[in-house]
Amino acid sequence: MTPKETAKVQITDTILRDAHQSLLATRMPTKHMLPVAGKLDSVGYFSLEMWGGATFDSCIRFLREDPWERVRTLRKAIPNTRTQMLLRAQNIVGYRHYADDLVERFVELAADAGIDVFRIFDALNDIRNLQTAMRATKKVGKHAEGCISYTTSPVHTLDFYVEMSMQLEEMGADTLCIKDMAGLLTQHASTQLVTALKKKISIPIHLHCHATTGQSEMSYLKGIEAGATIIDTALSPLSLGTSQPATESLVAALAGGPYDTGLDLDLLIEIAEHFKFVRKELAEHESGLAGVDTRILSAQVPGGMLSNLASQLRKQNAMDRYDEVLQEVVRVRADMGYPPLVTPSSQVVGTQAVINVLQGERYKVLTEHTKNYLLGRYGKAPGEVKKELVDRVVAETGEQPITQRPADLIEPELEKDRKELVEKLGREPKAGDEDVLTFALFPEVGLEFLDIRDGIKQPEPAAPAKKPEKAAAPAPAQAAAPAAVSHSTFKVTVNGTSYDVSVQDLAGGGCGPVTAIAPSAPAATPTPTAPPAADGKTVDAPLTGDVLRLLMNEGDTVKNGDEILILEAMKMETKVVSPFDGRIGRFLVGPGDKVENGDPLVVIE
Repeated sequence: MTPKETAKVQITDTILRDAHQSLLATRMPTKHMLPVAGKLDSVGYFSLEMWGGATFDSCIRFLREDPWERVRTLRKAIPNTRTQMLLRAQNIVGYRHYADDLVERFVELAADAGIDVFRIFDALNDIRNLQTAMRATKKVGKHAEGCISYTTSPVHTLDFYVEMSMQLEEMGADTLCIKDMAGLLTQHASTQLVTALKKKISIPIHLHCHATTGQSEMSYLKGIEAGATIIDTALSPLSLGTSQPATESLVAALAGGPYDTGLDLDLLIEIAEHFKFVRKELAEHESGLAGVDTRILSAQVPGGMLSNLASQLRKQNAMDRYDEVLQEVVRVRADMGYPPLVTPSSQVVGTQAVINVLQGERYKVLTEHTKNYLLGRYGKAPGEVKKELVDRVVAETGEQPITQRPADLIEPELEKDRKELVEKLGREPKAGDEDVLTFALFPEVGLEFLDIRDGIKQPEPAAPAKKPEKAAAPAPAQAAAPAAVSHSTFKVTVNGTSYDVSVQDLAGGGCGPVTAIAPSAPAATPTPTAPPAADGKTVDAPLTGDVLRLLMNEGDTVKNGDEILILEAMKMETKVVSPFDGRIGRFLVGPGDKVENGDPLVVIE
């Protein structure tokens, strides 16, 4: 389909999906893609990754764009190059397992809208979870790229990956992707793995590496030398860091040799100029994480998760505990049997690690997603799961872990969701099953989006994104500057202590000496919107998030451990339970309310 099919090495550019998901919290709107869509189409890429992953969620939650229309719009603007999406197999583009009929219908609609290549992966590398999505992709005549989610652990051996790849080829995979989402693939491992795969499978091998740990270019070269023929890159303005290596750099490095891509470097540089502008336009969404981070060789946090983790910690007012959370991620991952950290397992492990740190006690609160993982509802864990955690969930829920394919236990959902959507909308969905899928995947957010799109509801003004914090140690106190010199005063928090910092303003712009005046008084604790009753106790929010729904009514009897309401934070749901017996006196919050860590939620009398 592309004009460079004979090239020794072909390139998939992630500029329209993974690049901005990794660096800009998935906030690039379609309008920033269209001005250079025609030029991107003329490059001669193997494919352009432009949908799937977190883009579906981001479109409806933040950008107020119809994700299905994005595909159609870009397909029309890019008629000659394969369009590619990232499909989370049985999780589709959501965060739980869905019924087979939803997976099949989603693939049909995505293919109709214009997707050519479906890159299909499972967070646990459970081959059973890939079956339906692979079969559906082949049924609609599209390119099925099966993935192995690459990670390192005591249970992830070379034999494990080779065996899985052979199974994917047997299932009909047209290409095999080594999905290295955290930049863990070393040059030696790349050579070893690709060499072993070439002996056992005949389909092309596609390398996807993030640059987080600073070794992706070497891994690509060694993988190419061993027989890989497709690599993922991102145009330079949105490359490196937690994204992919730069397209222009790899094209230049391979030019003139046996692996020449045949791509026009001048054209790539021309297109890159546009995305320099885009990055500046979206600077408020920068993760604040740049350069090489070798801590990830231990924590194994992938690019998209890393930027989102930093964003969520800022929302929790806990960015100073970033290193502590990374260390806890390592421990939680081991407790859960070493899952690869990719959506949704990355959210399950990452959110649980954040809660463990913020609560000051490991596993004091278990998210619903953690419980479902421990019960086997995401699939079979790669390694042994901590028995104490499983036993606790069994005791709390009265349910036993499952051993079959999780989707086998899910009744068909499409018709049920269609009826529920019509009932909640009070009208037929404007875009038919596309709207039904949007609602099925993200019920609350999707319903709100459809009302906004159809003009039934006005969107709330978006709050400006917070700039990444830059903590700085207080400088030694200096003599006061002359009164004629102006100063700007800022508040800086270091290791939990706030300082008032005075910066001397220079006439030509910039700043002069920095003076730490003194630790400032601690900020006042926010007052709850409704004060608790004098004879009541409050149940407080375990973390910052949004109230999703209430599970009890005022006046209901409640016992220690009963579930009261559900919070949504970091894309995960967390049920808040009562720590004591009593009666629901009154709720201090309602669905849709935003709460901070420690805010009172409900009064128990």
